[in-house]
Amino acid sequence: MNKLPYERPFIQKLNLGVMNKFGSKTELEPCTHIDGVPVKKLIEEYGSPCFVISEQKIRNNYKNAVRAFKTRYPKIQFAWSYKTNYLDAVCNIFHQEGSWAEVVSIFEYQKAIHNGVPGDKIIFNGPDKSKEDLAIAISNNSLIHIDHFDELYDLVELVQGRSLKVRVAIRVNMDTGVRPIWDRFGFNYENGQAWNAVTKIMSHPELDLVGLHAHIGTYMLVSSAYAVAANKLCDLMQQVQNRWNQDIQYLDFGGGFASTNTLKGAYLQASDVIPSIDEYAEAITATVLNFGFKQDKLPTIFLETGRALIDDAAYLLGTVVATKRLSDERRATVMDFGVNILFTSFWYDHQISPAQHFSRHSENMTLYGPLCMNIDVVRENVMLPLLNKGDQVVVHKVGAYNMTQWMQFIQMRPKVILIDMNGRHHVIREHESLETMLRYEHVPAHLKTISL
Repeated sequence: MNKLPYERPFIQKLNLGVMNKFGSKTELEPCTHIDGVPVKKLIEEYGSPCFVISEQKIRNNYKNAVRAFKTRYPKIQFAWSYKTNYLDAVCNIFHQEGSWAEVVSIFEYQKAIHNGVPGDKIIFNGPDKSKEDLAIAISNNSLIHIDHFDELYDLVELVQGRSLKVRVAIRVNMDTGVRPIWDRFGFNYENGQAWNAVTKIMSHPELDLVGLHAHIGTYMLVSSAYAVAANKLCDLMQQVQNRWNQDIQYLDFGGGFASTNTLKGAYLQASDVIPSIDEYAEAITATVLNFGFKQDKLPTIFLETGRALIDDAAYLLGTVVATKRLSDERRATVMDFGVNILFTSFWYDHQISPAQHFSRHSENMTLYGPLCMNIDVVRENVMLPLLNKGDQVVVHKVGAYNMTQWMQFIQMRPKVILIDMNGRHHVIREHESLETMLRYEHVPAHLKTISL
């Protein structure tokens, strides 16, 4: 029998963070399997840390979102938000389910083309499109969402006098009652800038205004904001029809649907307060249907949902590096992953579960990453069992943005594993190595030798 490590007794000040009516959240359920595959087996085979993505969960999430909208409205089209997670395997799951591609850079545009998405099923958003980027999108008949007047003028220069029709939409920002107002992207509705953009587009026969787009925010906690956005887009659409007899083919409501991650400092758990996908769908579709359009004039509703479809489909597996006591006697646990690969730790209190069974003794603790930076805090306060060096944990709901915003700071990025519909697991992105890093470096000849 191994001798248990000794810890001296102490008097501890409790630092439980913000309390809610349910008391302190205790996360003491072990997570030993993901889609039937043992967590320990995954770590043994692919190393620690590593990301694991569930194909089954992605497909279920997508089907549920499509059901929520299509049972309420006849013309629905989803477009996968590449910036949320642009690993090819992930994107192709959505494309197999029928989702188009929504991109915000030429890099993402090229990935979509590489994945086999037809050019006319790519929505090109974003404020930074060069003339070269726009020319590529034009040649592929993609939907170009104009973000500002400078982009509009570039488009006009490219197409003026040519016998073609370029499909465009404008991005519209507006006051939906949510603060702060997301007015950075597109043309403002209230001050007339959006209408000004429409009139300029309509004066150029080479530009075909086919859509209106609004991305009103991110992690939206009130579905009613989408009803306000839908009403204003419908109003703008009707004005275009009345003045030019021009039919707007689609209204794009962007993304922003919240996942079930809990925001830092939130009074209640996310599962208690976030709208369901059905609530978002009802707010949007009911507003469009009730606006008064004739049945044959109803626009297609586009959705660029990312976070709500992928967040809970991915996990981060990791291992305890060390435990210690801080100056105020709080317990600290150091993990082998940090904010360099779990960027969302800055705004979420991620659920964290032990990957093995444990004693019922638990303690409030701080979870740190391995980086030599004081900001490397995975959880400031979390109630967990007394983890020891070598124990393993599972971080839940990490599918959105972590695998696009991660960085190789101090530690390199790990493998990403996909568990398919049959329980088989595949490496869909290799871990980085020193060779990966040196591949892009060039050392001048006079710096290639040193003498110490």
